[in-house]
Amino acid sequence: MAPLKFCANISWLFTELPDFSQRMYAAAAAGFQAVEAAWLYDSDLQELQRAREATGVEVVLINTPPGDVKAGYLGLGAVPGREAEFREGLDLTLKYARALDCKRIHLMAGRVPADSDRTAAAKEMEAVFVQNLNYAADILSKEGITGLIEPINTRITDPCYFLDSPHQAAAILEKVGKKNIKLQMDVFHWQIMDGNLTQNLQKYFPIIGHVQIAQVPGRNEPDSAGELSYSYLFNTLEKHDYQGYIGCEYKPLGTTNDGLGWIKNYWTHRKC
Repeated sequence: MAPLKFCANISWLFTELPDFSQRMYAAAAAGFQAVEAAWLYDSDLQELQRAREATGVEVVLINTPPGDVKAGYLGLGAVPGREAEFREGLDLTLKYARALDCKRIHLMAGRVPADSDRTAAAKEMEAVFVQNLNYAADILSKEGITGLIEPINTRITDPCYFLDSPHQAAAILEKVGKKNIKLQMDVFHWQIMDGNLTQNLQKYFPIIGHVQIAQVPGRNEPDSAGELSYSYLFNTLEKHDYQGYIGCEYKPLGTTNDGLGWIKNYWTHRKC
C-alpha cells in the first residue's frame, strides 16, 4: 500500500505568519510538499507564484469566492439570482488556479437564507446548483481541473449551509453526471452530520476527489482528544488505495509546528 499524501491548509495552519506566501515557505520547511487554501484573493498573485516556485510545493486546492460575507453569503453556487456573480467568481478562481497550476477547485454552494424554510428552499437551490455545476464542469474540463462540492455540517459550523451531507451531495453529483465534478470528503463534517465513516467512505469512494481532516468535536490536530481514530482512518484510506491529497484543515491547539508530531510520525513510519 502506498503512503498517503498530505497538504497543509494554509488558511488554518501557519497562521502565526500574516501572508499566504510566507505560510507556503513555512509549510515547505515543515516537510509538506503541497498546500491548499480557502481564499487567496487578497494576496498578491505574483508573490504566491514566487513562493510556489521557490519552495516547489504543489498548490492542490482553492475555493471559489464566498460572495459578500457581510451580507451573509458563504459561496454562491446554489444561490438563486446570483448565477452571474458565481460565474465571475469562477473566472477569478481560474485566474489564480492557472497561475499556481492548481488542479482542484471547491465550488462553494452557499447558505439557505436565514428567513427561509429550509425544505421549501432546497428544491430551487438544488436546481440552481446543478445548473451552475454543469456550467463549471464544461469550463473546468478545458483546463484539466476537477471541481469539488463539499458538505459542511449544520450542527456546529454553519446552521444555514445548503449542502450538509454526503448523501445529498452524491444525489446532486448524479444529476450533474460530469466526471470532473467530484465529492470533497471533509471527515470533520461527515462525522458530525452522519457518522458511519467506514461505510460512507466505502460507498462514496468512487466519487471522492479530495479528503480533509480534523479531530471531532474541537477541530484540532488529528491526534488530539476526540471521537476519531485517525490511525484507523488512514489505514482505511490506504486499503482503498486513495491516491489524492489529504488536506490538513484543522485549528492547532498551540503553534502549528508544535502540533505536527502526528504527521511526522506518519512520515517516519510510512514514507517509502
